[in-house]
Amino acid sequence: MTNIVRLDTPFRQYSMAARQAALLTTFAQNRRFGDDVFWLKENAEVLNVLECTNAELEPDALAVHGGFYEDIEKRMGFFPQYYRFLLSMCLDLENLGLPGGKGVRLAEWVAAQRLVDAEISDLQRAEARRLCLRRGVDPLPGDLGLNDRLRRFARRSNTFAMPNKKAAYELTHIVFYLSEYGRHDPDLDDEFIESLTFAGTLAFLDLNVDLLSEICIALRFAGRRPSEIWESWLMSQAQGFVLEEDANGPIQDDYHQYLMVNWFMKVANKGGFAASIPAGRVIFHQPIPAALPLHELSECVYAMGETRSDDWQAMRRAVTDRLSEEAHTVLTAAEAANDRFDAFFAGFARVGLNGATA
Repeated sequence: MTNIVRLDTPFRQYSMAARQAALLTTFAQNRRFGDDVFWLKENAEVLNVLECTNAELEPDALAVHGGFYEDIEKRMGFFPQYYRFLLSMCLDLENLGLPGGKGVRLAEWVAAQRLVDAEISDLQRAEARRLCLRRGVDPLPGDLGLNDRLRRFARRSNTFAMPNKKAAYELTHIVFYLSEYGRHDPDLDDEFIESLTFAGTLAFLDLNVDLLSEICIALRFAGRRPSEIWESWLMSQAQGFVLEEDANGPIQDDYHQYLMVNWFMKVANKGGFAASIPAGRVIFHQPIPAALPLHELSECVYAMGETRSDDWQAMRRAVTDRLSEEAHTVLTAAEAANDRFDAFFAGFARVGLNGATA
């Protein structure tokens, strides 16, 4: 039997604490199993969002993770390749109120085993350092330039004027780590903020709820107010999510989009996590976009070949005439949401190689 719950239906869990406890149970017990790395990923993300939004849980809400916490040393010893997930969950469980002090010992073990030396990217090293420092342990005491390298990557705004979701997600996570998830000012300069704005413009054009939520969160962590157009659209999308009880449905669903847009709402003081959680195995469905504006825009600009220009004012008419009505509407809103849209388009148009070979 299928039970579908929409965000505007009356709650079966009558408090935020009850709904969040039900969310914890859903991910801990009903979707995947504890030896699955995707179980670790999902539960680490849920706990992270609850912890950094200062969730006030019912006293027994964390009991669903009692067995996991009891055996966490065994898991860490046998699955050190997943140490960031494991350590993150341990620290968040403790910070949310689960009794115990294992986080310090695990952070010390991570540093002693030099697990961070196995990471291949500065972003992963930054995450590992941030986790260990939550318990006063620096696993990279000799790396004094890590944050400077991350900021150098983030300040190259043209990177984020071109579709590259991996780079955009890395950008938001840099802000998360530099700000300790909104706990202090990450001190972002104008170039860094422009990178976030360009990445947000692409996410909006792509109608990407997940990425745009993260970008709005990152901007708020930096003390900036995201575009009201972006935030209003995210709020409208949040109301369209469907939570469905389905024992046989595909588990590759939209759970992450659901978590991110509700996290955004919490950070923006616009509510969040208002949906009643069905019992059993829950599948998360986001609204399906009616158009693919970014795809249309990219195809349009690419098709112009050597005739394309990086001057948006000169290109606007030629571009908009080739778009569907839906894509045109989104593009108009994207332009209104970004007072540096001309600079964004100059990067998006990518005329540099054409100019160099002319």
